[in-house]
Amino acid sequence: MSPDPQAGRVLLVGAGPGPVDLMTVRAVRAVESAQALLYDALISEEAIALAPPGCVRIQTGKRAGKPSMHQDEINRLMLRWARKGLRVVRLKGGDPSVFGRVGEESAFLRRHGVPVEVVPGVTAACAAAAQFGFPLTHRGEARRVVFTTARLEAGALAGDWSVAADPEATMAVYMGGEVAAALSARMIAAGRAPDTPALAVEQAGGADARLYQGTLATLADRLADTRGGPLLIIIGEVAAQAADALELVREAPAPSSGALAWPDRRRG
Repeated sequence: MSPDPQAGRVLLVGAGPGPVDLMTVRAVRAVESAQALLYDALISEEAIALAPPGCVRIQTGKRAGKPSMHQDEINRLMLRWARKGLRVVRLKGGDPSVFGRVGEESAFLRRHGVPVEVVPGVTAACAAAAQFGFPLTHRGEARRVVFTTARLEAGALAGDWSVAADPEATMAVYMGGEVAAALSARMIAAGRAPDTPALAVEQAGGADARLYQGTLATLADRLADTRGGPLLIIIGEVAAQAADALELVREAPAPSSGALAWPDRRRG
């Protein structure tokens, strides 16, 4: 049966933080039924392997600080394959609605008459919290969570960071590893206490995830020996709970998917 141009559609799918077992059932089914798969650079080989034989596979890049395909080119590719009548899956790390440009892509496709479906996924902050045993909200400590990114413009941290002064807000900072020192300085200047607990998780959700612990004032120094993987920074009182959970995990049997790695980094 030849493809029906009227049947073409695009699914914007969250692959979660990496391991296939953290993908939703709906996400797995979407990839298994894909006829064209456009996937980001951080998508695991396991997830890509779910696509059926004959599926068109295109790596689009989209990794912070690395060369990647321009967004307008990705948009045109999705539109082109959908107009051929194919079921197109745009596979993104984490959740498509969290720094995944799902709004831009949905609007572009709908303007061109292409049906769009969004399939949510586990975002890195939730994966890190579950993996290392700390909550994102906690009675008496954290009443809200702020998801944000950090980037430099003209050597200074861009954006309004006044929300960082709220002692009851957990700050989940994506793609902040390279600007950790500037981030700490900006948050302290905004009014956050320098001794606020802080941590970073590299490769959140994966079997080789690494936890780095410190305070708002010291965390940047703790990140000197990261391995270059995607890094999530958590700042807030809840981050202190990861230390207790760490001891429990060290005593537990290793997970079947491989042992987690913790550098000898202590808060302070």
